[in-house]
Amino acid sequence: MTSERRLPPRFAPWRQHGREVSVGMFLLLLLGYFGTTPGFLQTANLRDILVNAAPLVIAACGMTMVILAGMIDISAGSALAVCAVTAGLTAKSGAPLPLVILAPMLAGAVVGAVNGWLVAFVRIPAIIVTLGMMSVLRGGIIWWTRGEWIGNLPPSFSAVGRGEVAGIPVPVLLAGGMVAATALLLARTSVGRHLYAVGGNPLAAARMGVAVPSVLWLVFVLHGALLGLAALVYASRFSVIQSNAGLGFELLVISAVVVGGVNIFGGQGTVWGSALGALLLQVISTGLIFRRVSEYWAPSVQGALVLLAVVADAWRTRRLRR
Repeated sequence: MTSERRLPPRFAPWRQHGREVSVGMFLLLLLGYFGTTPGFLQTANLRDILVNAAPLVIAACGMTMVILAGMIDISAGSALAVCAVTAGLTAKSGAPLPLVILAPMLAGAVVGAVNGWLVAFVRIPAIIVTLGMMSVLRGGIIWWTRGEWIGNLPPSFSAVGRGEVAGIPVPVLLAGGMVAATALLLARTSVGRHLYAVGGNPLAAARMGVAVPSVLWLVFVLHGALLGLAALVYASRFSVIQSNAGLGFELLVISAVVVGGVNIFGGQGTVWGSALGALLLQVISTGLIFRRVSEYWAPSVQGALVLLAVVADAWRTRRLRR
């Protein structure tokens, strides 16, 4: 008989969450590296990093569920623009704050429902559906706003993006709450278990009685609602809302999720890793500015991290199979 090396039980979390631990350690190393730059580790700058990362973290919660289910959404940036404009126009109409919060989330959920219906029930590949939706939404937002920015926003609109509760910025509280809620959904509910099953092997999941189309549709709806909340947090931090908001945002969200350890083919990963990935990208973006490196290098660094993450996933999968 051949002997097999097994890790002691106490080391199981390191094996199950190796990518999250690696991303966390790399994040700390980056903080230490950029921390040698004067002013980077000041409380005000660290606070700004968390606030700036909040919309990305919230959107990454939804994208995590989409990718875990074995799908993809490249219309997220266009949907963010639609939801941001919806929030701004609702605020300008004099609507109360609860309705201003609900409106972009509802708009995002509608977009997600359409995407989900086409993917789950019409069975069109997600990349084709969301590619088409990206163009439809981007063109629609230009027609809707006539290319003009949304200005003259009421002071109450900034309560979400610039407000504080007990000294903690509201965007940070919302981002932390959404990460915790998504983690609870994935780990403690039947929806989460079905989502992992669908992403791992949809045919086996269907044979086990999982309603695969319903799970996929629900995932896209939740993803859309979270995009709406991310859009609200993003838009309410500024005095105007640009009609071209969210350009390239979908790639940034996907990068955060993949770098955070979610398998691009579905079935593996956690939202905690995605949140760390989002923070990592924001630290890199801010750190390059402090180092006086051109901001045009940021996408290159982010792309390199995605490639490294995919290679690490492939290597780790082969090692586990052996």
